Amino acid sequence: MTTGLPSKYRALVLEDHESGFQIKILTTPRPDIGSAVVRISVAGILPYHRDVYDGKRPNSFPTPLVGGFGAIGHVAAVGFDATALKPGQLVYVDCVIRARDDPDSFFLAAIYEGSSNGSKKLMRDVWRDGTFAEYAKVPLENCIPLDETRLCGNLGYSVHDLMYMAYLLVPYGGIRDIQLEHGETIIVCPATGFYGSLGVQIAAVMGARVIAMGRSEEKLAKLVEDVQKGSPGATIETVKITGDKDKDANALRVFGAADAVLDITPKAASMSTHTKSAIKALRRGGRVSLMGSTENIAVPEIMVNNITLKGKMMYERETILHFVKMLERGLFPLSKDFMETKVFSLDDWKAGLDAGAEHNGIGKCVTLAP
Repeated sequence: MTTGLPSKYRALVLEDHESGFQIKILTTPRPDIGSAVVRISVAGILPYHRDVYDGKRPNSFPTPLVGGFGAIGHVAAVGFDATALKPGQLVYVDCVIRARDDPDSFFLAAIYEGSSNGSKKLMRDVWRDGTFAEYAKVPLENCIPLDETRLCGNLGYSVHDLMYMAYLLVPYGGIRDIQLEHGETIIVCPATGFYGSLGVQIAAVMGARVIAMGRSEEKLAKLVEDVQKGSPGATIETVKITGDKDKDANALRVFGAADAVLDITPKAASMSTHTKSAIKALRRGGRVSLMGSTENIAVPEIMVNNITLKGKMMYERETILHFVKMLERGLFPLSKDFMETKVFSLDDWKAGLDAGAEHNGIGKCVTLAP
């Protein structure tokens, strides 16, 4: 099960916020029951990774640890209880790690230890390290098989461009949770931020009509252009957020009653009225996915119109499996003429984190190649 694993490997280790990252030589982990060791080909970099590890973003996690979050690589070795995963398989390594005896206890690998005692224990004692490394030991269930022949052969995607899926999965978790269907109309608000813009792309790819809300008409126009570059047939309307909840609701109603809302409000805009306006524009029986920090919702309309509100943190494993099916059918444009992926070596990690903070949005991806 461990044949071919080297004795040592290189990893980007965060000792603490003050001393920062250092490249270290560590003992290569061996798989045990319930785990796999993956040879990392590409590790994704988030727009806020730099702030997380500088301590500017208040995410709690134990140190020292190997940084990272999601990754793509080949299975190097598996534990004795593995029944499907085989060495050599290309897999997506998911960052959402759940306790097997308590799925409600979960954390985000190398980013956030979660809020329960169970999740904190699990990160601290078992799955502390992330994927900014040549090898990573991960739970078997976090290895999602990818059809390498289909994706990298027939469709011509590179593993670095495939890493874009890690970003798309977050808003897709909310969209799938409210069961958006082909042909429905969904309001995405606000739509010009990192995850909001990706939510627009996903909904458009799924065949929905999208109404994108944002404060900047220039950014909204660029968003439409970027999404339609990869999906020429996408139907995307735009509504400028004015701060007048009734005026904005009326602007949304021009396009008819909407079926759903994806809300990914950043904390800085938590008191904005855009969520309330979007809910006012829903049809009776409409659905709302709350994935952000909004504190301003339309309570009377929710009651009178039988609106369903669902909070969603990240996504479930079955959501990833379904997303991969769409990916392997070629529904997401990840070809070189659409993607702008920047690749950095492990030694050039600082430039990679800096690039991640600036180079993000539709079709943009930043990765480390250990």
